[in-house]
Amino acid sequence: MVPLIPRSLIWSAVFIFVLLWTLVSARDDGYVEAKINGVNYLVRDNRQPSLYTMDFGSCMSDSTFVVDRLDAALYKDNMTILFNLDGVTTLDNITTRMLITVYAYGEDHFDLLVDPCGTTVGNLCPVDAGVRLGSHAVIPLGQSDVVGIPPMAFDIPDFEGQAIFRIFSNSDQSEIACFAATLTNGNSFSNPEWVSSILGIFTFVAIISSFATAIYGDSIGEARRHYAHSTSVLLVFSVWQHIYFSGALSMNWPSVLPAFWSNYAWAGGMIYTEAMQSTIDSFVGPGKGNLGMLGAAMNNAENPGLGGGYNIRKVYARDSSNWHGGTVNQGLPLPGNYSGFAGTLSSTKIPASNAFMTGFLWFLVLVAIVAASIIILKLLVELLVKARALKHNRLTYFRAHYLAFTGLAVLRTLYTGFFVLMFLTLFQFSYQTSTPPLAVACIVFLSTLVSLVSLLGYACFYRIKTGKYTIERDRLLVVRRKALKLIPYYALERASKFPRSEDKTYAGSLPWWRMCSTNEGKSIHDDETFTKKFGWLASRFRRNRWWFFNIWLLYEFVRACFLAGAISQPMVQVFGLLVVEIIAFIGIVILRPFEGQRLNVLLVYFLGFSKIATLALSVPLAARFQLERIPATVFGIVIIIVQGVLTIATLIVILLGAATSYMSVMRNRETISPKRWIPIREKYFRHMDFRAKGIPKPKPLPKKPKIKPTEVPVEDIPTKPSFDVMSVRRMAKVEDEDAEFMNEIGGIDSSTSEISLPQQTHSTSAPNRPSRASSVRSYDSSVPRGVRVHRASWSTADFAEHNYGGLERTSPSMMDTRESNRPGGGISPSVHARPTSSNDDIRRHSPKPTGQSNTIPLPSRVRSLSSTSSSQRSTNWRLSESPNGQRPPLQTVYSTNEISPIPNIP
Repeated sequence: MVPLIPRSLIWSAVFIFVLLWTLVSARDDGYVEAKINGVNYLVRDNRQPSLYTMDFGSCMSDSTFVVDRLDAALYKDNMTILFNLDGVTTLDNITTRMLITVYAYGEDHFDLLVDPCGTTVGNLCPVDAGVRLGSHAVIPLGQSDVVGIPPMAFDIPDFEGQAIFRIFSNSDQSEIACFAATLTNGNSFSNPEWVSSILGIFTFVAIISSFATAIYGDSIGEARRHYAHSTSVLLVFSVWQHIYFSGALSMNWPSVLPAFWSNYAWAGGMIYTEAMQSTIDSFVGPGKGNLGMLGAAMNNAENPGLGGGYNIRKVYARDSSNWHGGTVNQGLPLPGNYSGFAGTLSSTKIPASNAFMTGFLWFLVLVAIVAASIIILKLLVELLVKARALKHNRLTYFRAHYLAFTGLAVLRTLYTGFFVLMFLTLFQFSYQTSTPPLAVACIVFLSTLVSLVSLLGYACFYRIKTGKYTIERDRLLVVRRKALKLIPYYALERASKFPRSEDKTYAGSLPWWRMCSTNEGKSIHDDETFTKKFGWLASRFRRNRWWFFNIWLLYEFVRACFLAGAISQPMVQVFGLLVVEIIAFIGIVILRPFEGQRLNVLLVYFLGFSKIATLALSVPLAARFQLERIPATVFGIVIIIVQGVLTIATLIVILLGAATSYMSVMRNRETISPKRWIPIREKYFRHMDFRAKGIPKPKPLPKKPKIKPTEVPVEDIPTKPSFDVMSVRRMAKVEDEDAEFMNEIGGIDSSTSEISLPQQTHSTSAPNRPSRASSVRSYDSSVPRGVRVHRASWSTADFAEHNYGGLERTSPSMMDTRESNRPGGGISPSVHARPTSSNDDIRRHSPKPTGQSNTIPLPSRVRSLSSTSSSQRSTNWRLSESPNGQRPPLQTVYSTNEISPIPNIP
């Protein structure tokens, strides 16, 4: 019988076996021992080093070594340096020594002398011709060896360091080889795979949103208005190109800036492909130009002062991976040098001699993509219409004029890429490499400049010819002014816009001319013919700034001339551009050319401020000032922050433009999704219509001062809403004085029945005024109550009867004596009232009759009712008694239904 083994013992054996197998596998898979903080650990052999070299190049013109691989890695965890060197040499049987120097932020922080003869460093001791070097070594370090390396070198992005390898001959103690490689810690601002992809996606969204507003709708004027408020692709590319071509200044840039700018290289046409660069290299030939004129250190050239040089006595007075780069291409600067446009291009591995041809070829590719995309879109729309997936009346104007849209899109692309083409061609002229690219640059420069200037000139000529413009004489007034009430200066004003005033002091005037349109009522954007031909130039600008596309072209050309034409004169380049940008900023702030408010904000404030700030911060980085590398890096970080804010603002504008373009495309639908956008869409359309008028925004009214509410004691505030009415009376009207009108609205036929009232003499104390009480109570007429019957005509006799008939308005003295205490409306808020008929109210407030009787015989029934009611209202009569104790008579005319026939009196 087999004895039972305890289960705990089995699990312990399994655990020990797995642990041993893991340790053995770890050693087989490339694990090494490392002492970290005094404790031994197993670490992977292919882990990322703390510092390691990237691309390398030769810093000697006649080097006897041809090196294929050179890399070194510092592992801080186990304090070792991994060193690899592979190549061939023309020397035979020479013993050597090697000096490794780490040069960081302009200072020497680490020196290591290696004697190959005393260590196993491959075939470096001795070296033989035809035998590959194949050197590999792991060199242990002490804590004192790395004390000079600053701690920030292991974490800061784009660590600016250089590892310089110098090989010396022991026979004559001369330098026989020199190589320089960049040092990095793996952290960098350069992430083109992610950043460039995100920027490209946003730019594509801007293109789609802008193009959608241009082709949607059948009304040219309405489509233009919506297109003017969409995101401008020209402005988006201007932002990206400004950021990238800031590196064209001939400054000694810190390493963080070229790394950051490499994310925008695609917008300037600097896209690296091995096949294209090989083709351009064969076309350009061996002449790669002089990088020294760009301020960059040349590869395969003498650099005796590189890394602070070396001391031969120091060398001979002492006894002594996956993380690597490759050899830099011919025409690139020495690794670790980032001066000028060549240093900016080195981050994309494009030589300065190939810059023009690279940008020009990618521009041709872009034009082909734009033209092909529009044609493909046309075919796709037609297929959707045939398949009934799209209504046949959709995009009818675009489908009928797709060739015109294609041509205008190509012209717009040429206008957008004008600055890049001008800069690259002028840079090729200044750099002067071989003849073939120089000839192509000359052709491209002339054809692009002449074609665009001709198109823009023809657009202005066409507008002046068809817009009924005339040239009139004007004068420029020189006005004396003071800034801050202290600094005097002179300003120019046009007399047509600012006439002479006694409040201003004038120093003189100059003759001038102005161009004005005789057809002021019609805007340029209302001219559909002009919009069809030149809308790709003027549609985004305000109606009185339609000519701004000429100013923009001139501005971009001047920028390109300073940036590319003065590359060998850094101070002229930077200060000339600074003056140009300041003038342009002031001019654009005054003009505010775009009709869309978002585009004005982006162009005027963010882009203008970024250009001026970048140039101002670049001045201390000139080589002549010899600024230390750590302060230079601080300046570089500030420039990155400024341009980063500009990038974020541009992305926000693109998102807002996409949202408004969606509203524009959905403008014919009553509802959109999400529904909470509907009020925003209505507000946006109102804003768009207002901006299209070209009138300034009205100034807001001054805020009224806030009135402090009076404090009322709590006991004085009523507990619930209430009001009291003392009395209600009817005000006299003009119609009450017209007897004929009273008969008409009373329904009395004067031809059959008429009530003759005795005439009354003109008296102030007892006026005889007809009453409308009977019309309120009862009337027999087909006309509604209160409606005035139309009379055929009026005559002066009617007014004479009115004047001499004794018809007057009731004097205020006959009214209730308490009326002066009432509010203007005749109703007091503190008196109780009960509802009564208008007839009772009139009787109650009528004055007492005088001794003369002017009453009308009433029927017995009416007389009895009057006597009964008068006794009940005896107390109310005192309210309206006149001062003499009598009340004037009140004549009341009743309807014919209540009055018995009047007997004929002989």
